[in-house]
Amino acid sequence: MTTVNVAIFISGYGSNALNLIRFFEKKEGINIRLLLSNNKASFALKKAAEMGVETVVFNNETFINKGVLLHFLQANHIDFVVLAGFLRLIPKDVTKHYRNKMVNIHPSLLPKYGGKGMYGRHIHLAVLKNGDTESGITIHYVNEEYDDGQLIVQKKVAVNKLDSLEGLTKKIQALEHKHYPIVVEQVVRSTFFNKNI
Repeated sequence: MTTVNVAIFISGYGSNALNLIRFFEKKEGINIRLLLSNNKASFALKKAAEMGVETVVFNNETFINKGVLLHFLQANHIDFVVLAGFLRLIPKDVTKHYRNKMVNIHPSLLPKYGGKGMYGRHIHLAVLKNGDTESGITIHYVNEEYDDGQLIVQKKVAVNKLDSLEGLTKKIQALEHKHYPIVVEQVVRSTFFNKNI
């Protein structure tokens, strides 16, 4: 059976990345090969290494240096890329090479609260400030713009007046942890194995 090698990119704590690694530990045909981060203090780096996933820390200058990232991914035989709380714009040569083979999760119902600088608590604070009655997550393909790629799926959660920033953050994180691994598996299997699960 063919094995699809996956790289995960993170900038923050990395809870989604660790959730993905655990999910795919016993899945045939899909291998989390690399965890890459531009934040050397990310909690997930040490934990992922303990779980047998190779980890790489890079600086932003290296990241934007044309050709470096794509060469590295190809040298490590990466077939599919997952962004899990990664805050940098992916270089165009990489998005072109991994067209429809790179996905991102965004903690809002895009197109609301998308774009540069809109992530995590900034989004949740805006949702609460604006009195929105629902929020959620968007899983989408990655293109050359922030949060602009083709929609794969959205999942919603109710927001009420009593929700705090912490409470809304937990609601959104629960949606992410529940749905992201399943959707990633569906996309990978349909892309590489012509299977829907």
